Amino acid sequence: MKTVWHWTRRALLALALLFIAWHLWLFGLVVWWKWVPPSETSFMSLRLDELNQKRSDAELRYRWVPYEQISPHLKRAVIAAEDDKFVDHEGFDWEGIQKAIEKNQKKGKAVAGGSTISQQLAKNLFLSPSRSYFRKAEEAIITVMIEAVWDKRRILEVYLNVVEWGNGIFGCEAAAQRYYKTSAARLNPAQAARMAVMLPNPRKYETSFGPRLAAHAARIQGRMQYSEVP
Repeated sequence: MKTVWHWTRRALLALALLFIAWHLWLFGLVVWWKWVPPSETSFMSLRLDELNQKRSDAELRYRWVPYEQISPHLKRAVIAAEDDKFVDHEGFDWEGIQKAIEKNQKKGKAVAGGSTISQQLAKNLFLSPSRSYFRKAEEAIITVMIEAVWDKRRILEVYLNVVEWGNGIFGCEAAAQRYYKTSAARLNPAQAARMAVMLPNPRKYETSFGPRLAAHAARIQGRMQYSEVP
C-alpha cells in the first residue's frame, strides 16, 4: 500500500506541475499578444485542417487590421449583438449566464450560452468549439488572464480580427471583403449589423441569411447607438 500511495503522489504531483506549466505557457502567449497580433488561433488551425481534408491547397482568409481601421459601426454592432455589458464586466456577465441557464432548462437543451466577448475570445484563441465542463473551466481561466493583462480596447481589437466569420474566413477585414467587397473601415451601419448577427453560426449564415436573421440585424442596427465601445 505504501508503494501504491508513493506512486500515486508522484503521479498527482506530475499532473499538477504539467497543469501549471501549461497555464504559464498560455499566460505567456496572452502577454505576448497584448502587443503582437496573433498569426494563428486554435479555431484557425482546426478549420484549416478541415478544409485541407477536402482540398490540400486550401487556405484561410485572414488579414489583421488595427483598431483604428475598423468601422465604429461594426464595433457597436458586435457589442450590441454579442455582449452589451462588455465595457462594464470583468470577463463574465453573471446575469446573462443565469438567464442562459434558465432558458436552457426551460428548453431542455443548450440553446443559449451567455458567453461574453472575452470568453468567446479565450475559446477562439486557445480552445475548440466542443462542449464540456473541462473546456468551460479552461475558458474561464484564460478569460481571467485576458482581462487581467489586456484592456477592453485590445480585447475588442483582437476579437474582431480573429473571430470566425464564414467558411475559412477569419476577422472583420476578410469578412468585409468577402460579403461587401469593401474594407472593415468602410462598413456602414446596415452592413455592420448583418455581419454581427452572423457570429453565433457564421458558416451556416454565410449561405443561409433568411428573413428572421435579417429582422434580427434590423433590431441590432436600432440598438447600436446605445452601445458603449472602448
